[in-house]
Amino acid sequence: QVHLGESGGGLVQAGGSLRLSCQASGRTLRMYAIAWFRQAPGKEREFVAAINWRGDKTTYADSVKDRFTISRDHDKNAGSLQMNSLKPEDTAVYYCAGDRVKYRHEVKVAVSDYADWGQGTQVTVSS
Repeated sequence: QVHLGESGGGLVQAGGSLRLSCQASGRTLRMYAIAWFRQAPGKEREFVAAINWRGDKTTYADSVKDRFTISRDHDKNAGSLQMNSLKPEDTAVYYCAGDRVKYRHEVKVAVSDYADWGQGTQVTVSS
């Protein structure tokens, strides 16, 4: 099991940017796909972005495409989510998730696909 910890959340005005970080500990993220999910009050947790183990394949929810960028750094054993042009509807608790994969190209997008989760970081976008 890998332990994940998010940081970088906060309060930002609409149109602003934030960069979330996901630091892994306990074991390496090699052969792990990672992803970001978010959960707003009263709503189910939803997929935001995912990246494969090699870091050369990404996928995004339509609502964040062209605004958010997911990346990973194997040397730092970490991942990140750059969020630009933030909107009030992006307000949520953001979670980093990881899961071991068999294939280097594998990307996972469902909540049920991931075994390891961070504690979440709050992102609030004011209008």
